[in-house]
Amino acid sequence: MSASHSRGPLAGIRILDMATVIAAPFASTLCADMGAEVVKLELPDGSDALRTLAPVKDNLALYWKVTNRGKRGITLDVRKPAGRDLFLRMLPRFDVLVENFRTGTLDGWGLDLATLRRANPRLTVLRLTGFGQTGPYARRAGFARVFEAMSGFTNLTGEAGGPPLHMNYPMGDMVAGLFGAFAIASAMTERRRPGNAGMPGQEIDLSATEALLRVLEPLAVEYEQLGQVRQRAGNRATYTAPSNMYATADGQWVSLVASSGATFRRLCAAIGQPEMAGDPRFATNQARMAHIDALDAAIAGWFRVRMYGEAAAVLEASEIPFSKIFSIADIVEDPHFQARQAIVRMPDPDLGTIPGPCVVPRFSGHAPQPARSGPGVGEHNAAVYGEMGLTPAEIAALREAGVV
Repeated sequence: MSASHSRGPLAGIRILDMATVIAAPFASTLCADMGAEVVKLELPDGSDALRTLAPVKDNLALYWKVTNRGKRGITLDVRKPAGRDLFLRMLPRFDVLVENFRTGTLDGWGLDLATLRRANPRLTVLRLTGFGQTGPYARRAGFARVFEAMSGFTNLTGEAGGPPLHMNYPMGDMVAGLFGAFAIASAMTERRRPGNAGMPGQEIDLSATEALLRVLEPLAVEYEQLGQVRQRAGNRATYTAPSNMYATADGQWVSLVASSGATFRRLCAAIGQPEMAGDPRFATNQARMAHIDALDAAIAGWFRVRMYGEAAAVLEASEIPFSKIFSIADIVEDPHFQARQAIVRMPDPDLGTIPGPCVVPRFSGHAPQPARSGPGVGEHNAAVYGEMGLTPAEIAALREAGVV
């Protein structure tokens, strides 16, 4: 284990990540950020789809490099008898197994839960699938856009009266990965309680669709108690006002929120219309929502005739929550993000160093160094299998047979 990962809240936890693509690997990467030791297992042919998803540069899988940072990488084909045997031999060395195969897939390979438990009774298994281990959709294939569509997330995205829109990023995968990391940390916390050291491992059934549904917290009660189905509203929020996006004279877009009474009064003064604060149409959040068109027209008119720099100075002086819409280029150049080192550089054997987001959150007394980028195909086979007692000749034979 590298020195940069020898400390942290999850130090001492060992995770075997045999998942593919994004959601579940992101879960184990977050654990690696917190000090867990993670070994990434993939097929010997390196066919994980994440190795071909953009961005790719000169056949270098940039997405893979950042999403699997901080892990050691091995190859193993568990579908072959020799690979299955080696896999089961490996399991006692780990606390957690992370997998995201379609429900029933591991069972078909002879790696059902009972078999895994015989190999390691204390093994916790995170099973991250689109729809969970039970129910009519359990065996369906799922991808982020499917989770987003089915959870109700996509129904909220787009212009009022227009088609629903997917964002240009697999947010469903990332939300599921966050819940996956939280689940692993929860299971390990329970194990660390006094008297629980020998407790059996847990099976964690994580549905990516349910993860997204969980963060859409008020929708169900809104529907039941008010009979309302929340719909698309463009950039305008339909639960608080003002909360919208406005264009400046020089073409910058600004997101602004001033929904509390005190903040709204400061906004009215800042845009030169203090009388709006006493207007009965805008006296409460509910009233502002009922008269949102008039309110937004007044705010948009103020932005429309001002350059961004002037508008930003006024809003900042009045302590109004706002931001221009940042691109990644803006983020890299921003002094706050630079001061916080929000983008760190990770050592990479191909490119020297590459940028990636910092470890989140920050713990006092724990300042991890940037993790190394994701491993090459089978990069750590010799080291990991050597630690298990396999000789170089045995590893070479397994490689020849296509097992590793």
